Order: sequence, then C-alpha cells, then structure tokens
Amino acid sequence: MKIIAKRLFLFLLVVLISFSVYSQDPLRYKDDVAKLVQKEYRFTGNKELVVFAGSSSIRMWHDVEEYFPGFHVINNGFGGSHFTDLIYYYNELILKHQPDYLFIYEGDNDIAGKKKPAKVIKHAKKLYRMIQQDLPGTKVVFISPKPSIARVHLKKEYEDLNARLEKFCQKQSVGFADVWTSMVDENGDVLEDLFIKDGLHLNKKGYDIWGKVISTHLN
Repeated sequence: MKIIAKRLFLFLLVVLISFSVYSQDPLRYKDDVAKLVQKEYRFTGNKELVVFAGSSSIRMWHDVEEYFPGFHVINNGFGGSHFTDLIYYYNELILKHQPDYLFIYEGDNDIAGKKKPAKVIKHAKKLYRMIQQDLPGTKVVFISPKPSIARVHLKKEYEDLNARLEKFCQKQSVGFADVWTSMVDENGDVLEDLFIKDGLHLNKKGYDIWGKVISTHLN
C-alpha cells in the first residue's frame, strides 16, 4: 500500500508541475495538432517557406497563402492557444518544417485568460530562445496581439503586452508586425468593421490589413 501511495503521490506531483508550467492542459488541442501534422504539402517551385503559427486568428485565416503568392505557406494555427501551448507543440508545428520565415501570433488568449503581460513575455522569450537555438537561419516575426470588440475591456493589458513585446523584438532584432495600430482609429478605438459576428475574429477586411502589415516583413 505504501508503494502504491508513493507512486500516486509522484504521479500527482508530475501533473501539478505540468499544469504549473503550461497554466492549462495543452493536450486539449492534441486532435487539432494531429490534423495539422497529418496534412501533406506538395509545394512546387523554388520558393521560400513561410509558417504561420499561433491561435485561432491564424487558424481562421483560411486563404492566407493567397496573400503571399511568392512563398510557400503553411498555416499551423490551432484552437484558442496560448504561448505555452505553442511551446508544447513546438517540434510538430515549428521545428519540423524548418521555415525560412516564421510568424507567431500568441498572447491574445493569454491576456483573456488573465495572465499578466510580464508572464506572457517570459513565455514569448522562452519560445524565441528555442527557435534561435534550433533554427538560427529562420527569420522570426511576432505579430502583435490585436484589438477586438469582444475584448475591448482588456485594452490596457493588451497595450502593455504589445509595448513589452515590441521592446523585446527591438532588443533582439526580431521582427514585430504591429497590426494593432492599423486596427484602431485616431482616438485609439477599435475599428468595428474588421470583425465577424463574434466581435473577436477577423473578416476579409481585417485580414487585408494583416496581409499588408505582414508583407513588409517578407523580403
């Protein structure tokens, strides 16, 4: 009985440590990630590879490849992911493809999940260190968390995170695609015609803005 109790304790300890590291269970997206991993790409022509990774704003950009016809494009957006989820699935969604360009969109759900900007930045830095070590030739670009109608009450937190993320990118000479500025008016209020009915995800007009901002980071 003592041996069983000890093993049970060790198991629970491992589970607690896992939740402490990832804040939420990344296995909730295992099916979504499995589908991405199983997807086959038959690229033709000598083009550089661009991988988009991140949460649902990436996942729902269904025609992303049409915005960048000069490149091979892979959309590895999944669920309502956080930075910690992307770290967990790093090998499958990023390292496996060894992209020439990597655009990362995370942080949106982190803030909505009540994580502090300082903590989110720590996760962003951890992810970047992994990429820098394994893929030194990949050009990394962080896409700023966007403003939205549904999360307008978190505006200050998002602005704080974006300021921290931009500062980090500048210090590391990493790309920072500022979509926030182009999605608000002169008063800093979110442009409401950029979203579908849920007030959170983008319509074509919203993605057109993203396409213009992101294209400036593709040489």
